[in-house]
Amino acid sequence: MIFGAAVEAAITEGKGKIMGNHNAKAALVDSLNALLADCFALYIKTKNFHWHVGGPQFRDLHLLFDEQAAEIFALTDLIAERVRKNGAATLTSIGAIAGKSRIKDEDDADLSAAAMIAQLKADNETLIAALRETKAAAGAAGDNATDGVIDDWTDQAEQRVWFLGQLLK
Repeated sequence: MIFGAAVEAAITEGKGKIMGNHNAKAALVDSLNALLADCFALYIKTKNFHWHVGGPQFRDLHLLFDEQAAEIFALTDLIAERVRKNGAATLTSIGAIAGKSRIKDEDDADLSAAAMIAQLKADNETLIAALRETKAAAGAAGDNATDGVIDDWTDQAEQRVWFLGQLLK
């Protein structure tokens, strides 16, 4: 023992905390990248529905879907920058997005407006769950900035769920 038992114990404990923090940060980055994938997938789906919606509510839904898509797309840069600020790489391709996203593709251009609304509501609920998971990961990693900003992102998603849910009544 070079330093003595107390110092050696403190060094060992510090190494454990560093490794624990490293693992927590890696989990946070993984969660942020999954959230980024979900946002890209939800953005594309929302724009798809914006382009293909029809029926008596066409104008209102066309505009609502476009507004919601813009809100979701704006999150992508903020999420990616949180990944970079945590010293990691973001998703780099469509394949990476597809591999991490929990949002299901929808290739049917002839869905009813009600089916579109129901899918977007469910997908935004999935996004809310992902946001809550990421918030927990941010807390575990000690990333106060990510932890705090996620509250705003969650509020936006909850508002989208509320609006879409009202249309299904």
